[in-house]
Amino acid sequence: MRESVQAEVMMSFLVSEELSFRIPVELRYEARDPYAVRLTFHLPGDAPVTWAFGRELLLDGINKPCGDGDVHIAPSDPEELSDVHIRLQVGTDRALFRASAAPLVAFLDRTDRIVPLGQERNLGDFEENLEEELDKILTEARQNEQNAG
Repeated sequence: MRESVQAEVMMSFLVSEELSFRIPVELRYEARDPYAVRLTFHLPGDAPVTWAFGRELLLDGINKPCGDGDVHIAPSDPEELSDVHIRLQVGTDRALFRASAAPLVAFLDRTDRIVPLGQERNLGDFEENLEEELDKILTEARQNEQNAG
């Protein structure tokens, strides 16, 4: 069984209404983190930036505006399946992308073959890994408290 799906999608990075440029953006999905999609982009002169957000958010955002908080995804025209806007924001820093819906749908279709939507909880490894990671975080937090005190 394949454990991950990766796709490079050309997207427009929208600097302003007048200025945009196309860049390759990597989308990645891993079965060990079945709820998340990772989006990585690299602007000239900067280090690569990776965002993780819900796979369902990407799926829903192709058809209707979605997202609370730092990630918003919406179709550019809700009447037809064409382009999708993806807005990533931290404080006043913001990145806005426009992508064709077709490669996003193809990517999501490939993720669904690894872990069907709605079946994420059925992955035994995910629950085990989650418990393991939570234990590590709690142990580190306790050690930091003891070292600080």
